[in-house]
Amino acid sequence: MTSSTTQKSNGMWIIAALVVLLLILHQDNWFWTDDTLVFGFLPIGLFWHACISIGASLTWALATVIAWPLPDETDENGDVSSTEEAAS
Repeated sequence: MTSSTTQKSNGMWIIAALVVLLLILHQDNWFWTDDTLVFGFLPIGLFWHACISIGASLTWALATVIAWPLPDETDENGDVSSTEEAAS
């Protein structure tokens, strides 16, 4: 296994962990009865979900950077080639 393949594999686990973390944090039972307003007008539950949405978009952006094939990993037809085929 090459170092780039190992890094990509580790990155996939990081992305999976971030997605699971976002799923857990999305269950915000602790803000259901809280009447606190953020910035004087925004209910804290709505603010929490806005932060979760921003976190999800950052996770998705990181996932595309980690999981997207590099230009040298594609063949002339645009198909992704495996590292074993590229080595031969």
